[in-house]
Amino acid sequence: MTRVLVVEDDAQLARALVINLQARQYAVEAAPDGATALALSAAEPPDALIVDLGLPDMDGVELIRNLRRWSRASVLVLSARSGSEDKIRALDAGADDYMTKPFSMDELLARLRAATRRAAEAPVSEPVPGGRISTDDFTVDLVAKRVRRADRDVRLTPTEWHLLEILIRNPGRLISQSHLLKEVWGPSHGTKTNYLRVYMAQLRRKLEADPAHPRYLITESGMGYRFEP
Repeated sequence: MTRVLVVEDDAQLARALVINLQARQYAVEAAPDGATALALSAAEPPDALIVDLGLPDMDGVELIRNLRRWSRASVLVLSARSGSEDKIRALDAGADDYMTKPFSMDELLARLRAATRRAAEAPVSEPVPGGRISTDDFTVDLVAKRVRRADRDVRLTPTEWHLLEILIRNPGRLISQSHLLKEVWGPSHGTKTNYLRVYMAQLRRKLEADPAHPRYLITESGMGYRFEP
């Protein structure tokens, strides 16, 4: 069953969307603001999101950018903003489609079906209960974007965080070098494996008790990396 997260602060509209989606056999949750949406997405990643841009705690574009750091879920923007600049910002941030209010429910459902079809072969992130992963040596809070070790915060660069987040959302799975390079640095960097060696070494120094013999951030020589919880 396809999971959809409706991110909408208008309670009446959110309820209408939930009812219509459930009637068509979608599994639906609703979030009234960006923080709740990120928490729900971290705990159990949805297949698709319907996102309003005018959220009470953050702009919807900011929510999409945060989500796109780790998620390939389809994102359909549903907003009263009709200006081309707003559409461009949302699409550049990672939205798959954009509809303006008022809208046709049938059209929205058709666009949602199209977006989820396109994303059907994308890798699915593992659900992370509570948005938190704990090991014997460190804890990662995916919602707060916080890492702690020995009761102290560990400061990670954005690139280090992006790498770590991809790995811990796929525990035990081998993530290829080319996939990590394209996800973190972009399609043109798919062969620059030296980038990975440098940043993985930095992560191990910050998180592993013995960086030379890592317990959690494992290298599969010539293939990629995996996270062992």
